[in-house]
Amino acid sequence: MDHDATEGCTPAAPRGRERDVTSTSPAPRAPLGVADPVRLLRSWTPGSGSWFSGPAGSLRTRGVLARLPSGDADAVLRRLRDLGDRAVAVGALPYDPAGDAHLVVPEHVERADPLGAVLVAGPGTSPVAGTARPIPAPAAYEAMVGEALARMAAGGLDKVVLARVLEVVADGPVDAVPMLRELARRDPRSYLFAVDLPPERAGTPRTLLGASPELLLSRRGSTVTANPLAGSAARSSDRDEDRRRGEALLASAKDRHEHALVVADVAERLRPLVDDLEVPEEPSLVRTPTLWHLSTTVRARATDRDASALHLAQALHPTPAVCGVPRAAAHTAITEIEPFDRGFYTGAVGWTDARGDGEWVMALRCGEVQGDRVRLWAGAGIVPASRPADELAETGVKLRTLLDALGLDEA
Repeated sequence: MDHDATEGCTPAAPRGRERDVTSTSPAPRAPLGVADPVRLLRSWTPGSGSWFSGPAGSLRTRGVLARLPSGDADAVLRRLRDLGDRAVAVGALPYDPAGDAHLVVPEHVERADPLGAVLVAGPGTSPVAGTARPIPAPAAYEAMVGEALARMAAGGLDKVVLARVLEVVADGPVDAVPMLRELARRDPRSYLFAVDLPPERAGTPRTLLGASPELLLSRRGSTVTANPLAGSAARSSDRDEDRRRGEALLASAKDRHEHALVVADVAERLRPLVDDLEVPEEPSLVRTPTLWHLSTTVRARATDRDASALHLAQALHPTPAVCGVPRAAAHTAITEIEPFDRGFYTGAVGWTDARGDGEWVMALRCGEVQGDRVRLWAGAGIVPASRPADELAETGVKLRTLLDALGLDEA
C-alpha cells in the first residue's frame, strides 16, 4: 500500500454557532514550528512509538526509556520529575479505573503544529478484504438497550452507555499505517491517535488507533479545559437536511437531558480540585464528518502544581459520556449487560509531562489492530426516553469512522 499519499493544504475555518469538534479546545498561541506534522504522521509505524494530534499540536514518540508499572497519577508525576524536566509519560488508560494502565516514558519526543493546520478532510482508499462479526448481533444489542430501560424504570439508574463490537477478520495481516492516514485524511482536525499496546500474541504489534471527537481534559500551565460531549445525530450529505438535523439535536429534550447529566458530573468532580470553574449554561453544536454532537466546554484554573493533567483526568474518568449516572450503578449495569471486556475502549489516551501539563482524550471512534484482527467499538447513551432501534442506528453511524478507514461495509 502507498504510505506516502498524504497531502497538505489549508483548512477552511468553521462558521456560525456550530463548530468543528476540535474548535472546542484552545489553539496554541503561536505555531510550534518544531517539526512538520505530516512528516511525523508519515514516520509512524506499529511498534515504533505513539502518535497524537489535536488542536494544540502533534506529538510523535519513539522508543521506551522507562515503563511505568502504575497508573497512579502522583507516582507517575514523581517518576517524571526524577527523570528530568523534559520527561513525558504517554499511553492509554483502560475504561475500568481498576484495570492496568499502559504508560511509558519514551526515549525521544518530537512536537509539531496541529495536523489540522495543514490538512483538510478529503477522500481516500484503504480497502481491507475480510469479514465483520457483530458482538452482540444487532437484535441482541436492542435487547441490551431494553434491559437498561427496564433497570431505569425500576429506579436507581438515570443513564447508562452500552457498547457493541465488530470483530473484523481480514484475509491477511492488517496494515495500521494506511488506516491511521485514512483517518487523518477524512478528519484531520479531530483528536487522532495511535498507541502501542502490550501484544496479546508474541511478535505481533498491537495498536489502538482512532479519531476521537472528545477531549477528556487538558492542562496547560494553570488553564484546565474539559469538553464533554453527549447527545448525537447523524449528519446528512444534503446541506439543508444536515442543518435541520443539527438544529433538531440542539432542541431535543431527550438529548439535552443526557448532555446535562454529563456536564453536571464533570463540574462536580472538578470543583474540589480547581478554582474559577466556568460552566456554560447552554450546550453548543460541534460536528464530525459523520455526527453532530452536543458540546459544553468547561474551563477552570489549577492552583496545585501536583494536580497534573493525568491526576485531573483520572478524577473525571469514566464520565457519564462513556459510563452513566449514577456512576457505580451504571458501571454495574455495563459489567452485567455487555458481553465483552471493553479494555481500553472508552478509556483515555494522551500524555502528561513533568510540569503536570498534558492532554487526555476519550478513546472513542477507535479500533484495536493486531495481526489479521481488528476490533471496532461503538456505544450509545441510554436514558429513559431512548428507543432500542434508534440507539442501534447511532452505534452504526459511529462505527462508520473506522469502517470507512478500512474500506469495509458493516454488512
